Amino acid sequence: MGLKSNLKEEYSPLYFLASLGAGGLSVAIYMYLMFMIEHPKVPLATFEYIFPLIKAGNFISLLVVLNILLVLIFSYLHFRLLFWNIKEYKLFKKTEKYKKLKTTNDEVTLMAIPLTLAMTINVCFVLGAALVPGLWGVVEYMFPFAIAAFLAVGIYGLKIYGDFITRLVVSGGFDFEKNSNFSQMLATFAFSMVSVGLAAPGAMSHYVGVSAIGLFFSIFFMILSIVLVLKSMFLAFKSMYRYGISPESAGSLWMLIPISTLLGIALIRISFGLVHNFDQEPSPSFLFMFSSAIVSFQIIIGLFGYKVMKTLGYFRDYLHSDIKSTAALGLVCPGVAFFVFGMFFIFFGLLKNGIVEMFSIEYFIVLLPFVFIQIKTIQIFFKLLKKLIYVR
Repeated sequence: MGLKSNLKEEYSPLYFLASLGAGGLSVAIYMYLMFMIEHPKVPLATFEYIFPLIKAGNFISLLVVLNILLVLIFSYLHFRLLFWNIKEYKLFKKTEKYKKLKTTNDEVTLMAIPLTLAMTINVCFVLGAALVPGLWGVVEYMFPFAIAAFLAVGIYGLKIYGDFITRLVVSGGFDFEKNSNFSQMLATFAFSMVSVGLAAPGAMSHYVGVSAIGLFFSIFFMILSIVLVLKSMFLAFKSMYRYGISPESAGSLWMLIPISTLLGIALIRISFGLVHNFDQEPSPSFLFMFSSAIVSFQIIIGLFGYKVMKTLGYFRDYLHSDIKSTAALGLVCPGVAFFVFGMFFIFFGLLKNGIVEMFSIEYFIVLLPFVFIQIKTIQIFFKLLKKLIYVR
């Protein structure tokens, strides 16, 4: 099936969330290799550890090949949807609807662009680690470029959000009635993605200068994200308590799930960066407490959002009916994020503390709900693609 084209007035920057979701699914599927294949000398499951398992020619080989194929499929979809969005966005910028968007609350939807671009860097990183032989031998030379790439995306995001906030502070015009949702947290989501990206070279580089630069800017965007999430929550609940939540934007209630995943992983990476270069060792018990807190928060947000959306008939109207809403593409991100942090919780919270053993019955029992959410997320992703983007 082909993609729609020349949408112009019918386009929305939220279409970038389709590319974001595909990239997130690619990275999430790689997490199986990351946390189930031993890689004692490097922080990621690289080609050197993956390829011998494929050569073994057994059932595990089949599973690894299937995993790699899925990573490649979703990576392909990520880039295809990214280039499609860039093309359609250029056409959209010439329309009157774009000019109007720049004068309303919806200007924040432009933050979906740096959010998706930051995911693109993560996808490239995963593909390189898993598929390129010997890449890790020169990775230290690549870390400064990774930092520069994430900083460029972060600066781009600051420009977009800075224009938005400056307009509101200087001229006013913020519509509180239309703010009865969490859509303003899209900016927080984007800056959190930049933060976790910068934390990766900060955590993995063994050169203290490179590590310190990555960690500093990761913390910078983390603090910015925390400030914005507090601001957005205050304004959103104020509007929701007064006007009730906007039904079409009810899915934004789950946006705190990916934000907490990104900030949680960023903090874990920062702690590992301090291990490598600053002689600070995080205790396994702290990682259990911290990862448990994040997962608990996500379950609470998930249940709260589900209750509200079910009451409003959100899934019936915007997922299963013919009603089209680009905001529904945001449903993919929480499922991806819950699974990804679930893998961190199992590995660093449970395995590292000896609570469960790798590949034990208990291990798979704990893993099962996260896998279930991942499968449902993939189903929703393809359902929304067919409904909103592909030509029937």
